[in-house]
Amino acid sequence: MQKKSSATIYDVANRVGVSLATVSRVVNGNSNVRESTKRKVLDAIEELGYHPNAVARGLASKKTTTIGVVMPDVTDMYYSELARGIDDVANMYHYDVLLTNTDEDPVRETMAVNNLASKQVDGTIFMGNELDREVLNTIAGADAPVVLAGSIDAEGQLPSVNIDYVKAVEEAVDTMVKNKHKRIALVTGPMTHAINKLHRLVGYQTALEKADIVFDDKLLFVAHQDYAAGLQIAEKILAAEADGVIAYDDEVALGIMNYMREHGKRIPEDFEIITSNDTKFTIVTRPELTSIGQPKYDIGAVAMRMLTKLMNNEIIDDTQVKLPHTLERRGTTIN
Repeated sequence: MQKKSSATIYDVANRVGVSLATVSRVVNGNSNVRESTKRKVLDAIEELGYHPNAVARGLASKKTTTIGVVMPDVTDMYYSELARGIDDVANMYHYDVLLTNTDEDPVRETMAVNNLASKQVDGTIFMGNELDREVLNTIAGADAPVVLAGSIDAEGQLPSVNIDYVKAVEEAVDTMVKNKHKRIALVTGPMTHAINKLHRLVGYQTALEKADIVFDDKLLFVAHQDYAAGLQIAEKILAAEADGVIAYDDEVALGIMNYMREHGKRIPEDFEIITSNDTKFTIVTRPELTSIGQPKYDIGAVAMRMLTKLMNNEIIDDTQVKLPHTLERRGTTIN
């Protein structure tokens, strides 16, 4: 086979069918490459005449073509759908993805950001309900750009892609008010989180004020993000004589619904439920759950596209992107 005198790292990657990062690892003697893949890359380098000086040119940008994703729970349907959007766009732009799971622990989140920085990722996407101060400080000290996906920092300093959580909750409450409900409960995560205190709660209070309904803090509840927490908080919601609930998580909403039905409440005639993430849980239940519809895949995809622009030092007109949401009306609301 005739050698190409001006072969590049792209030629080698295309010949073998691997990423640029993989070729770079082989060239730099990184052991984190399968022996079979390493042999194919080395054979392609030999066949194409890819010389050390060409390697130096390919690595001059100091890019690893790798991005990091900090994810609070890899098993959560909401975050996994965001991750799909991230991964698809990353592949489109020839980036490898390093995924880290943190269980939404601030210590692990800080470690994750530091670990990704040590691996010299070109950029990071952060997912989660809250950014701890230490996490923010770590992000601020990183050399590579960071984009938030489905996450909010209180100061709005970091680039982010979300929906308008204030408007989404406001519309959900409006729906229940129109259905003649007046004791509408709100279930969120911790009020120390900006997304709850500055967005969901504000939308809830705004809708109540429009409807001339007095805000009652006895109808405000905080729950962990799982089914068991929904069952536990439902007892308190029932005791507060609520006639409807807006829940921030689908598993929580499902726990509330099952508890209410087990205690004689007809859904939706006696008690309405609107959840927020519109995962598959909403359509496998009976009745199906009415939900705020979020373009989860698009949130991840747009966040990744924004990150590619930041990594290339492109000018971005709007770094606080809010994608449109919907209200998917199903069986847990009358209308």
